[in-house]
Amino acid sequence: MSVERTNLSNSSNAIVSGFMRLVADPMGAIGVVLVTLLILSAVFAGVLAPFDPAAINVPAKLQPPTWTHWLGTDQLGRDVLSRALYGGRIALGVALISTILAVSIGVVLGMIAGFGPRWLDNLLVLLFDTVRAYPVIILALAVGPIFGAGLTTVIGILVVTSVPYYGRIVRTSVISASKADYVEALMAMGMSRTRIVVRHVLPNIIGPILILASMDIPVYIAAEAGLSFLGVGVKPPQSSWGLILDDGYKFIRQTYWLVIAGSVPLIAATLGFTFLGEALRDTFDPKLRKGV
Repeated sequence: MSVERTNLSNSSNAIVSGFMRLVADPMGAIGVVLVTLLILSAVFAGVLAPFDPAAINVPAKLQPPTWTHWLGTDQLGRDVLSRALYGGRIALGVALISTILAVSIGVVLGMIAGFGPRWLDNLLVLLFDTVRAYPVIILALAVGPIFGAGLTTVIGILVVTSVPYYGRIVRTSVISASKADYVEALMAMGMSRTRIVVRHVLPNIIGPILILASMDIPVYIAAEAGLSFLGVGVKPPQSSWGLILDDGYKFIRQTYWLVIAGSVPLIAATLGFTFLGEALRDTFDPKLRKGV
């Protein structure tokens, strides 16, 4: 019992120490602030939004920013600030779901490829390379009309194109770990491959994978906005940063606030998650710490 308490205490101290190093880094602090603001604005969009994002008010269309409409209105008189706040929900929701699914499937397939028979490894690697050969946008434009535009299509495209990335990383890590002395000793003792991978190999590789996943979140956010901009992603009356940018592009000669409202959140999300991911990598990856 005392050993378990000691391990729990050591883990807690390590987490607190890691967080202090994270916020002590200027890049990490900026990332934490931006990501926190984005998450809070998305979670509490229903409270923060001054208007219904789908409410149409044609007489008030294309109004510049005022005290009533802080970011102006679009071509249908909808409040742009409200649409941007609700668009954050879509962006973060798509990024979170896509990340969880892509990492989960990629880890499983990567472990199977790394510890499985040679023929299965070759088959999975061929599958990974085939999927990665198609650019995301071209694949989206090809399958979008088949399955129809919507969140499910966007998430499906992002997951399918991201699984090979994580799968290859995990496969390489598993193959490297399988040559370690302790793994060979466990196999000599008769421990099954599945148990070795789950109990001894996976805990050693999941940390770096999660750090890489955190750095890929802005990629998913930008991809969702890009697909919505191209008409493959979110459809009205739902709100998306990509749709706001699309409206701003259509009415660029009459408005400027639509482009700002759609681009600033994308820039903030990209900078926030990139800074946070870089700081997490430097903080929790022992190989990259200074002085080691």
